[in-house]
Amino acid sequence: MAGSKATIPEDDVERRLAAELPKWRLEDGWIRRTYKTQSWKSTLMVINTIGHLAEAAWHHPDITASYAWVEVRLMSHDAKGITERDFELARKIESVVQWKPSEDDALEGTPQGDQRFAYVKYD
Repeated sequence: MAGSKATIPEDDVERRLAAELPKWRLEDGWIRRTYKTQSWKSTLMVINTIGHLAEAAWHHPDITASYAWVEVRLMSHDAKGITERDFELARKIESVVQWKPSEDDALEGTPQGDQRFAYVKYD
C-alpha cells in the first residue's frame, strides 16, 4: 500500500481521525491539526520539524503559522483527496511534535515554569 493514491471516503476519514488522530479534523477536503506553541521560537521549531518529516517523506503539507500556533494541512493533490500517505505523515508529525520525555527517561525535557524555555503546549 506504500505510495497508494487511492482516496479514502470522507466518512472513513472522519471515523479514522476519531480513532487514530483525535486532535486532527477533516475540513474543506484537508485533514488539519493546529499546534499551540509558547512563542515565535517554538513556532519555528514546530514548522522546521514538520518540514523535515515532510521532505524526508516527499509528501508536503500546507502550513500556516502565527506567533503562538501552527496549522498543518494534509491532502494528496495528485489524488485530489485524502490518502494513506496523509494519514501516515499525520501520525509521524503527531508523534514527533507531541513527544516529550517521560519521568523515567534520562532526558529531562524543557524546564517547566521558566518562560525562557517554553515550547509546545502539549495536549
